[in-house]
Parts: sequence; structure tokens; C-alpha cells
Amino acid sequence: MRDNLANPAPLGLMGFGMTTVLLNIHNAGFFPISSMILAMGIFYGGIAQVIAGIMEFKKGNTFGTTAFTSYGLFWLSLVALIVMPKLGWAEATPHAYMGCYLVMWGVLTFFLFLGTLKGNFCIKFIFGSLTALFFLLAIRDFTGSALIGTIAGYEGIVCGLSAIYLAMAEVLNEVYDRTVLPIG
Repeated sequence: MRDNLANPAPLGLMGFGMTTVLLNIHNAGFFPISSMILAMGIFYGGIAQVIAGIMEFKKGNTFGTTAFTSYGLFWLSLVALIVMPKLGWAEATPHAYMGCYLVMWGVLTFFLFLGTLKGNFCIKFIFGSLTALFFLLAIRDFTGSALIGTIAGYEGIVCGLSAIYLAMAEVLNEVYDRTVLPIG
């Protein structure tokens, strides 16, 4: 039976990549968190990735389902952690406890990274750099180090750009039915 379903990975990768770049421009110290980052976290990083995860489920891809749905819900939960205290719905989470949140996401990402080892270079790079990003952000929150936060920001920009690259490689390589952008 022929699979006539579109590849949902570029949607999920773009939602992840663009939102990650924008948040990490903030983490690197260039801009404060604003409604633009929060909106991207809800809609493109959050909802679009959940949709991509559901589409991966339809294609029978357990890895894609787990990754895209999880990271979509990560973005939604991160926005909630930022917005709920401002609305008076919950107390703000202490930095050290946010470090625990980020460690848990780093653990999930590390195990997903292990699942990429049979894949192309780009997907390994994305998950390897994302694992490092979560642990750097956790260390920042545990120690209060602005320098580690800035380093994490730059590393996160690279991680997000790598996801954007893979998304566009998958789109262009499919459209032109040849390798336009190599993925290793």
C-alpha cells in the first residue's frame, strides 16, 4: 500500500526551530521576553508541533509522534510557566526548581538523541545540541550564572537554525526530487 500522506516533519522542525531561535536570542541577552516569543511558543512551537506529532502518529512514526508532541507540549508548558504567575493563577517557579524542569527535558531529549543514532547527521546534531541546551539552561538556573545563560542562548540559536535547515532540506529535496540541501 502506498503512503500518500505528506511528511509532517518539516512543519514540526520549523515550529521547533524558529521558536527556539527566537527564545534563545532572548537567552543570549539581545531582547527581553515579549508577546512575540510567547505567541510563537503557543502557536508555532506549541500547537504546530502537536499537530505534526499527530500526523506522525498517522504515518506510524513513534519517534516523530513522541518528539513533536512532547516538544509542542514543552512550549505550551513553558509559556504557561511564564504567564500564569503574571495572571495571578500560580506562584512563580523558583529558578532552582526551573532547573529541575529543564533537567527532565534534558533527560527526555538525551534518550531521543539515542534514537537518532541510526539517522542522518542533521537529526543527530539537532538532538545532541538540544540535549546540551537543556542541561546548560538547567545549570544556569541552578547556579544563577548569566554567562552560562548567554552561552546557552548562542548554543540554542545554533540548535534552532539546524532544525530550520533540516526542515527546508526535507521540503526542497522532496520538491526537486534530488538533494538540494544535503543532510548527511
